[in-house]
Amino acid sequence: MIKYYYPDGTHCYRALHTTHAVYHSDDGKLIARAMKPDNSDMYEFEIAGFELLKTGERYD
Repeated sequence: MIKYYYPDGTHCYRALHTTHAVYHSDDGKLIARAMKPDNSDMYEFEIAGFELLKTGERYD
């Protein structure tokens, strides 16, 4: 599981297998490329960072 942090301070979770790439754009922004929820195509969005979460660990 990947936790993406957005520039506005919010976050979302995505399954690891939906992530295609994370890279810096020409203007220095951190960009994630992922599969759309319906698996029809890829889309890109700006992120502030990301975190890989370990399987089986619970956070209370």
